[in-house]
Amino acid sequence: MISVENLKIEFGVKPLFTDVSFVINERDRIALVGKNGAGKSTMLKILSGLKSPTSGTVAIPNDCSIGYLPQVMILQDDTTVREEARKAFSDVDKMKAKVDRLQKEMETRTDYESDSYMELVERFTTAHERYLMMGAESREAEMERTLTGLGFLRTDFDRPTSEFSGGWRMRIELAKLLLRHHDVLLLDEPTNHLDIESIQWLEQFLAQSSQAVVLVSHDRAFINNVTNRTLEISCGRVIDYKVKYDEYVVLRKERREQQLRAYENQQKEIADTKAFIERFRYQATKAVQVQQRIRQLEKIVPIEVDEVDNSALRLKFPPCLRSGDYPIICDSVKKTYEEHLVFADVTLTIKRGEKVAFVGKNGEGKTTLVKCIMGEIPFEGNLKVGHNVQIGYFAQNQAQLLDEDLTVFETIDSVARGEIRLRIKDILGAFMFGGEASDKYVRYLSGGERTRLAMIRLLLQPVNLLILDEPTNHLDMVSKDVLKEAIRAFDGTVIVVSHDREFLDGLVDKVYEFGNGKVREHLGGIYDYLRTKNAQTIEESLRTTPPPPPSKSSQPSKPSPSGKSGPSSKNRKKMKTLEEQIEKLEQQKAELDELLLLPENAANMQMVTQYTELQAELDKLEEEYFSLE
Repeated sequence: MISVENLKIEFGVKPLFTDVSFVINERDRIALVGKNGAGKSTMLKILSGLKSPTSGTVAIPNDCSIGYLPQVMILQDDTTVREEARKAFSDVDKMKAKVDRLQKEMETRTDYESDSYMELVERFTTAHERYLMMGAESREAEMERTLTGLGFLRTDFDRPTSEFSGGWRMRIELAKLLLRHHDVLLLDEPTNHLDIESIQWLEQFLAQSSQAVVLVSHDRAFINNVTNRTLEISCGRVIDYKVKYDEYVVLRKERREQQLRAYENQQKEIADTKAFIERFRYQATKAVQVQQRIRQLEKIVPIEVDEVDNSALRLKFPPCLRSGDYPIICDSVKKTYEEHLVFADVTLTIKRGEKVAFVGKNGEGKTTLVKCIMGEIPFEGNLKVGHNVQIGYFAQNQAQLLDEDLTVFETIDSVARGEIRLRIKDILGAFMFGGEASDKYVRYLSGGERTRLAMIRLLLQPVNLLILDEPTNHLDMVSKDVLKEAIRAFDGTVIVVSHDREFLDGLVDKVYEFGNGKVREHLGGIYDYLRTKNAQTIEESLRTTPPPPPSKSSQPSKPSPSGKSGPSSKNRKKMKTLEEQIEKLEQQKAELDELLLLPENAANMQMVTQYTELQAELDKLEEEYFSLE
């Protein structure tokens, strides 16, 4: 489908890529991996046609459509969510206009037997088939399914996009990209602005799609669930592994070990040959052998060993003072914005040394509760920060709060105190800011570089309560692994807000689930939490469990404290009808549950959508039922 041959691109003196060749086939699911700065985003821009290589070719068929989602883009704020999403169908609208024009021409002509009329019929048939293939007849339903899958409520559809944060507007752009049905999707960190539920939906969408996908992501679980091939950018080359990421890690280690053994054998051979030449160079009886060895030496092609990024983060949090036994105590905490209830009756206690996760859909209050703990916003109820608690807070926008007019070195020098100032360059080197990189201005840093720099600032603070809000966004996988190990070794208390399942696995021992105005505690790790919810997917786990349907054998309502009697005869009749409807929907839902447990249906988006719609209808009926009691 797409052929890349002898690609080379240069920035300054050192080439970023040299002699790169590979092919993207239909239905390929490719993970593009490499350390930060290796050129992953640049490669996507080249494939999308936004950047030209220094030399080499990227061959794309004329009928091949490519969709590209960058990490950052210019967003529009002049429409509603629905109207903005409909822009994805501009090509469909053009095709519809073409079909209508051809149909009108056919209706006005009478030369039915002429060659030109037959040609017109053929053009109309082709255009109409193309129009139907574009999903034109079901585009509104498809648009709504895509938006809801990415986390929007139906009540959001007619809201202006200007009311949403940048992250939510990026979701709209992702929805538009998916709705255009491109032949190839190029996705640069598509999960950065998604919550766990939306990531799960996107995984299922891509698994079911017939499109080829090339993606850059630092979410290991996501790329393992989506991709079946891994392209590694290393040392200016691209190495193709026909396996998913976890298998690639094993094969890459084996490959390098083989290279090292071959390299060591070759170096021994070279050393022995040189030693022979030096020993017998001036002996006439050995002249022929010496010349033979010299020619052998000249013919040796040096074996290259894949570069390993040994400059990864080496995180070690400084020793912290002992805090009180209970760093955080919440008692009936409530937060509202104008008329909107974020959460109510939040009662929880976090003990010293615990590592807990906040999970839930975006907008359910995870970051809001963190801000309450930090004292940044007002709230109702009681929230106590314990004795001698020193908080280190890494916010989602922490990297954007850095002073762009400072260099990397100046950024750290401005916060370092005492003897640590003598080791600033060593610390920066451990964070991949060694040498000239320490003199780079913040304004020129990538998202990943800014995140690492903000993390260094946090590490210099001797704190005993870490609050990390999406700390892994823009960190590569090696950096995430090292950060995870550092947090595990941290002897203080940790609150992590994250949608990264692999990062949370083995890190936290308690999960707080945010949803529908409530915060629920679950003991154990992230996958213990899923099992406790009896959930097959994270999407299912975050769906609030509805109250049980009323039983047909329910006892008659007792008089209320106010002396009023139970439901009227008319209401009882209506309630009976609702009971029957609820029972029927519960049965359908149970049948779907059974079907979705089968492996062959795990990625069936139609079933997932049907399940979601059934649940929504159940919630509506149950709400109506209880209003009649």
